[in-house]
Amino acid sequence: MYVGLALYGASSALLVEAGLGLEPWNVLHQGLAELTGLTIGVVSIFVGAAVLLLWIPLRQRPGLGTVSNVFVVGIAMDGTLALVPDTHTLAVRVPLMLAGIVLNGLATGLYISASFGPGPRDGLMTGLHRRTDRSIRVVRTVLEVAVVATGFVLGGTVGIGTVLYAVAIGPLAQLFLRVFAVRRAPTGSTVVATGQPEGAILPG
Repeated sequence: MYVGLALYGASSALLVEAGLGLEPWNVLHQGLAELTGLTIGVVSIFVGAAVLLLWIPLRQRPGLGTVSNVFVVGIAMDGTLALVPDTHTLAVRVPLMLAGIVLNGLATGLYISASFGPGPRDGLMTGLHRRTDRSIRVVRTVLEVAVVATGFVLGGTVGIGTVLYAVAIGPLAQLFLRVFAVRRAPTGSTVVATGQPEGAILPG
């Protein structure tokens, strides 16, 4: 779980460094960072905590992975940004963007497979789905369009990376879920699962 969350933060940092478009929520985080002067990782932590508070009226119960997500992703993002040098040429930025997207899919497969609870933003989505009786796809689309639009107005980066992320993250996450998902056999031995963990919500 923690490896997955740390890699998720690192992958988001690579997309920030590439400067060709971010994941929906990080468009908002970057916009708020521009507005407040805080780092994008710190903003991510504050937004995650605020979203977690919205779980209360939705009667969602956080798990270890939920609380860990709030802090680990933001810390890993800022740590990676501090280590990766600035890039200016497309010959470097494009591979960096592609690496960020693939690594994000791998990280998603890892932390979902750990089954310690959804992230705050995924929990908000599933909670609204249950309370409004709208489909997951509709709720996710409305949420992500809202955060992208708000983040863009505030100065967040929307570009080809945002589009590629939206198209690729679902298949990538599904692929890595199959790689990393495990289940417990009746004898207590661990075997590779053939499908995704029960209740997992795939990005995309």
